[in-house]
Amino acid sequence: MSSRTSECSAESGADYQPHEIQERTFRFAIRVMRLVNSIPRSVAGQTIARQLARAGASVGANVEEAQGAHSKADFGRRMSIARAEARECLYWLRLVRELKLVSTTRMTEIVQEADEIVRVLVAIVRNTRRRCRAGEIRNS
Repeated sequence: MSSRTSECSAESGADYQPHEIQERTFRFAIRVMRLVNSIPRSVAGQTIARQLARAGASVGANVEEAQGAHSKADFGRRMSIARAEARECLYWLRLVRELKLVSTTRMTEIVQEADEIVRVLVAIVRNTRRRCRAGEIRNS
């Protein structure tokens, strides 16, 4: 990892308030856990529910870790992990919707929220990397 990359911090993300993405991903995890509890206890349902619960909780956990990262380089890495988990969560949500394990009406909003969270995290990671490569972020 280059020295510029290691100097990246939470301030290098997209134009967002750190508390907003933390709160949004926390609320999202709650919605995912409630959804998981309503998935039928079939073999397919339990398999998907476990994966969905893990990915849904991991998004917010990694965003939280990014905000309190022990090193500035850790911020970008944690947000990249959160982005990957959000994408995985979106996959499992789409699978739940397509298999009709939960009503389509209930799935519409949570799939949309997952997609929006992915987009926000993609922008944060992209902007962090761009600013770090440009040398805009320095250790304070």
